[in-house]
Amino acid sequence: MLGADAARVYIRYSKVHAHGRTFFGLRDVDLRQLEGHNAFLCFLVDDGSAPLFVPYADFEEIFRHTEPAKDGQYKLQLISQGDARELYIARQGRFNVEGYVGYETLARTLNATRLREAVDLTHSQVQTLLGGIGRAKGYEVFVPANDVGKLDWSLTEQFALRRNIPAGFKSVQDILSEIDIVWIAGGREAITGLFEVEHSTPVYSGLLRFNDVLLAEPNLTRFSIVSNDTRRAVFARQLSRPTFRKSGLSEVVSFLEYANVVDWHARLIKGAKNERG
Repeated sequence: MLGADAARVYIRYSKVHAHGRTFFGLRDVDLRQLEGHNAFLCFLVDDGSAPLFVPYADFEEIFRHTEPAKDGQYKLQLISQGDARELYIARQGRFNVEGYVGYETLARTLNATRLREAVDLTHSQVQTLLGGIGRAKGYEVFVPANDVGKLDWSLTEQFALRRNIPAGFKSVQDILSEIDIVWIAGGREAITGLFEVEHSTPVYSGLLRFNDVLLAEPNLTRFSIVSNDTRRAVFARQLSRPTFRKSGLSEVVSFLEYANVVDWHARLIKGAKNERG
């Protein structure tokens, strides 16, 4: 507990095991002590990486709709997916946590003048930020032709967009060409990230599109449903459908909320500016 109950921080620690895996257990009885408070789940790993401070309120409904293991703990893993970190919650799915890296998330809530503002973005603005993140990471970025003219370049430095999907994905090229954001490692002509922004459309429709791609291209491993935080629980429920478990999509798709997109973009752009000087 910090200060006069200014925040409650539940700290969990894991060594890095074989294949870079980390394992955490969250006791149900401890999580109950976080309800109704400015509370965080803090994940520490012994590899020297920055800690994660995940607001408990963002995941409270997820835990409410799943059962802990027989030992009374919820089982979690922190997964390094290429150049992004994701939190895997057993039987609920994967959730992008890049926006929670470092002490900034915690610091904002302890200073009332810096509370995170409500994120009210359009579909096209989210696409623009995701494109900016990909570009900052060195990827080429593909956006469907019908969406290019709607991008909001006031949010990120303008960059050249890729006009086509790599040739090696002909069996699902029509599907890929309609996905909101595609990150491509240009030198290898490899797809490194697929993002569907479900602003007003059903989360289920994005999952179905990803499912079709995964069945044809099982080597793709980064799929993200991007939406506002109120739809996180919907994502978890839809992902529990047998079809997504059988295909393996439930193991590789993650949920990324708008506020995290904003934070992720801001952190990368700030880092790039610091490197330049």
